[in-house]
Amino acid sequence: MAVNLPSLLFGLGIAYIIFIFLRNQLEKLRRPLPPGPKGLPLVGNLRDLPKPGEFEAHHWLKHKEKYGRISSVSVLRQSIIIVNDAELARELLERRSAKYSSRPKQIFITEIVGWGKLLGMSPYNKRFRIMRKTLSPVIGSNAALAQFSDLQAAQVGHFLLHTLRDSENFLGHIRKAVGEFILKITYGYTAEPHRDDVLITMNGKAAEQFGSAAVPGAFMVDLFPFLRKVPDWVPGTGWKKTARQWSAELKAVADIPYQFVRRQVAQGRHETSFMSRLIEAGGSDPETAGVVATFYLAMTIYPEAQERGQEEIDRIIGKDRLPTLADRENLPYIDAIVKETFRWNPLVPMGLPHESTEDDVCEGYSIPKGSMVFANIWHFTHDPDVYAEPEAFKPERFLAGDGREPEPSPHRFVFGFGRRICPGRLLADNSLFLFVAQSLAVFRMSKGSEADGTEAEVKPRFQARVLSPPLPFNSIVKPRSRHHEILINSLEDIYPWQESDAKELTDIARLD
Repeated sequence: MAVNLPSLLFGLGIAYIIFIFLRNQLEKLRRPLPPGPKGLPLVGNLRDLPKPGEFEAHHWLKHKEKYGRISSVSVLRQSIIIVNDAELARELLERRSAKYSSRPKQIFITEIVGWGKLLGMSPYNKRFRIMRKTLSPVIGSNAALAQFSDLQAAQVGHFLLHTLRDSENFLGHIRKAVGEFILKITYGYTAEPHRDDVLITMNGKAAEQFGSAAVPGAFMVDLFPFLRKVPDWVPGTGWKKTARQWSAELKAVADIPYQFVRRQVAQGRHETSFMSRLIEAGGSDPETAGVVATFYLAMTIYPEAQERGQEEIDRIIGKDRLPTLADRENLPYIDAIVKETFRWNPLVPMGLPHESTEDDVCEGYSIPKGSMVFANIWHFTHDPDVYAEPEAFKPERFLAGDGREPEPSPHRFVFGFGRRICPGRLLADNSLFLFVAQSLAVFRMSKGSEADGTEAEVKPRFQARVLSPPLPFNSIVKPRSRHHEILINSLEDIYPWQESDAKELTDIARLD
């Protein structure tokens, strides 16, 4: 019988491919998860998760000494992968981003409260890609951001004025100024100039709730989804009342400004805004405000860095005007302060979790589909093998000199990775530069006093949450001289206060 050689070779080829596929699948089954603590039956490593109030990045960094640069825990069959090495994080989350660009389903925050509709918590799907693509021409380049430069200058100018007249509340003025800017570019909305604004307050409250809800496992329904169906009268279901309240408040944060814009358009009074694109990105006011507060904390603790920055501004810019974004390339030390502020306290220390959408193998370990993957960003920016004296605030680390190469910019870590990198990173960077440069130009920050008149102890202490802005600290903010006080007051003519739209928002809320 004659043998059909081409058919035989084709059949052997198919058989070989099937063999290789099955062998790889069996190898994946045999490969262990990355190393980690031994779990208990049924619940796994539930007891090995960070305790409430514990700084998560410090907790997970202990894994590096015990288990190496990648480790894991499992909670109720949910695999959680911890990456404690910057290059390995970039390998997984950037070079293999096709497998690691989604977000895990956290039932409480994404489905029940509703944060899953926003870009930052959305799964990686067609809707996500469309939103990212739509944002790019608005905030994706420095050329695009030029349209916001006047508004950013007004934002910081109003902050300087408020702080001059009420310096004890400078942290509140930071939050107000950043919120004012975001609302203006997002909705064309003018915030209350001299008192608390209803929408800024609502946004701040929603951000606080996000920080509490975004911790994986913070609510038992994330671990036991069937709890959604348990009646409200059953003991231990108080979280349902919290969920309903937070969901209603989050809905109001989106709906009331949306109705405001519709009313403005109908009345022919609508200002150019980017609501449809920026609102789905989730804004950036809590993050930017937290980073600016970090800068003020650093200047209070490290007066030598403050004085060097002021010397550079006085020498390059002079004392008769404020620095602008156009001056940045001529102010290398101020630019270094901006980088060091991002490095010293990365505001999202563990980032937001990525989800693996395919089975994968890393360093011989299995990463199953559906795993949560966390990158320890705080460690990446405090690795002593990369940054000398990482706990110290030293802007000069980013400047070359005396045969020393600059240390790596933290921008490659602090805004996230791959297809999940923060779309508003350039906007946040520009805002921080203006706050840093103009604050140093006119203010002196120093430690406050205790009740007995002794100098207050100010330490770098940060919130142990998903977002980690500084805890309240005792700092005195005063103008550097009478000349600088006059310069600040002159800003009122350059950036006059505008009548607020808050009353109209109140009317809309009443109608709803």
